[in-house]
Amino acid sequence: MRILSLADLPHRSIDAHGSRGFSVGAFGISADAHLVAVTLAPGGVIGPHPANGRQLLVVLSGEAEVAGAEGSVRRLTAGDAAVWEPGEVHETRSPTGMLGMIVEGDLDIGAPGEQVDPGDV
Repeated sequence: MRILSLADLPHRSIDAHGSRGFSVGAFGISADAHLVAVTLAPGGVIGPHPANGRQLLVVLSGEAEVAGAEGSVRRLTAGDAAVWEPGEVHETRSPTGMLGMIVEGDLDIGAPGEQVDPGDV
């Protein structure tokens, strides 16, 4: 077993698409998807951009305000997640700051609990 600290991952700041207060830390990658730790500073924003593949954002701490193609803003807190479809333009903001994980790529995300491995229960 290895223990990884998301805070200790080398992060790089991202300012593309008008983003500010946004940094990512590489966490994992496969042929089909990549996994990154993301940090949004208080008042930070990940500017509007299209999802490269199906994208899952999981809020680990703090809060986020997310919007997708329909434009309605939804508030997420720790334990909540948002899913965007390939090509969907989306945006994320955080008034108070956020730590999260993003998985993006060839993902099959079904209904909650739908794809639980019988060996996991």
